[in-house]
Amino acid sequence: MIRIVIAEDQRMLLGALASLIDLEEDMQVVGKASNGEDAVKLVQLHQPDICIMDIEMPVKSGLEAAEELRGSGCKVMILTTFARPGYFERALKAGAHGYLLKDSPSEELASSIRSIMAGRRIYAPELIDEAYGQENPLTEREKEVLLLMADGKNTKEIASELFLTTGTVRNYISVILDKLDVSNRIEAIMRFKEKGWFK
Repeated sequence: MIRIVIAEDQRMLLGALASLIDLEEDMQVVGKASNGEDAVKLVQLHQPDICIMDIEMPVKSGLEAAEELRGSGCKVMILTTFARPGYFERALKAGAHGYLLKDSPSEELASSIRSIMAGRRIYAPELIDEAYGQENPLTEREKEVLLLMADGKNTKEIASELFLTTGTVRNYISVILDKLDVSNRIEAIMRFKEKGWFK
């Protein structure tokens, strides 16, 4: 019997997932959590084989919980709406054995659980294309400027830290906005984060 804990903050979806899994003869839901912290506690309590985890949850996100459960013997499978390369990369680093999107067909869920139990890793194909299909367009210097912007530094502070003139920094910033296809600094930082390019 494959023992499963589910962590999902939308109650209706949590109930639906549990019912769906309980229909499978070789699976049993042993715990349900509505945030990452409770998920970690339930895993420690019940020692399940797999924890199915949403990402954006209160108290502790699914990725933080996955990082905490690394090496616990419980395999983590991320089930989320978000096909973001940054999230996908973090999930891989946290040792997640699977990353599926919520709009996948429901029969895929049970077969993915069985595959993970058989030692395979299951990732949504669109994520793999996205993660490996996009390179960071910024040069090292542009990246340095963006990192300082993300630290909350203004043009003058960036200029003095990188020994540049404020005019040169302004030029770098407009090139960065152009390359990332955004209209201001905040959007640039968000886009860079979403793509998982902050290393």
